[in-house]
Amino acid sequence: MDARQRTMEIERQTLSPFATLSENTRGRARAEEECPLRTAFQRDRDRIIHSKAFRRLKQKTQVFLAPEGDHYRTRLTHTLEVSQIARTAARALRFNEDLTEAIALGHDLGHTPFGHAGERALNTLNPAGFKHYEQSVRVAQHLEKGHRGLNLTFEVLDGFDRHTGGRWAGTPEGRLVRYADRIAYINHDIEDAISAGVLAEEELPKAAVKVLGASKSKRITTLITSLVENTREGDVQMGEEVFAQYTALHDFMYSTVYVDKMAKAEEAKVEKLIAELYSYFCTRPDKLPDFYRVTWEEEGPDRAVTDYISGMTDNYAIRTFENLFVPQSWRVQED
Repeated sequence: MDARQRTMEIERQTLSPFATLSENTRGRARAEEECPLRTAFQRDRDRIIHSKAFRRLKQKTQVFLAPEGDHYRTRLTHTLEVSQIARTAARALRFNEDLTEAIALGHDLGHTPFGHAGERALNTLNPAGFKHYEQSVRVAQHLEKGHRGLNLTFEVLDGFDRHTGGRWAGTPEGRLVRYADRIAYINHDIEDAISAGVLAEEELPKAAVKVLGASKSKRITTLITSLVENTREGDVQMGEEVFAQYTALHDFMYSTVYVDKMAKAEEAKVEKLIAELYSYFCTRPDKLPDFYRVTWEEEGPDRAVTDYISGMTDNYAIRTFENLFVPQSWRVQED
């Protein structure tokens, strides 16, 4: 046996009967020779971590646009927190940790700059609409590695595509990541909102605090524990009371923090910035990088410009806008 085969044997012996074994993957769009060291899901995880799109997450907004401070979440730190929560639950449930981690690390590869404000803007501008989870699949399969893509397994891509809203993933690991995403963003958004002065701890719903816990750590532990204790035969779910209070906390955040005037004051500017960039590049293909001109020729301007803008970091989008639309000082060289 090589290392990969030994790992697959360990999976057979130790994982839950409802877990997704790497040997049972539905495979990749393009067949590849197997790695002697890593299973298919381990390879997917490594490809995601080494991708350009993953590195760009460090400069993409989570909730607060361009916050003053070093400790607010970015899309990258959110991704890492989702991975940690999902892996903790996966190990307790004896699900496939490698598959869980790969889905968690790549679920937001297609997210726009400026968080959901950027996503809403592109969804309005592109006639076909825009969903970041669909773009995550596109980034992985078509845009990375010079249009060759990462060639990920079906199960990982399914987890990307179904991690938010609509249909649930076909694997228990994918369904677990969907819960982990929700657990992560609600709790770290509460912490960031308190740090920003947008929210005071005493404003949190008292019933939710009583059931879930008064601190971020306690709430996360309660939610993960509920998942582990109530998941049966691969059907991932929380206990009724815990889920009800999680939902109350979720609704509270959407009625207060996520619509707070101070926190969202810059979002109108985001819409203007992205609309101007979109209009400019849709009529000037010669101004696009060569990489996206290929997409323009094959799939049209809306697809090419959407790919370009959605892949930008916050800082790159702002610099591009400034270079195109903000007058620059004219420096005269003096003798």
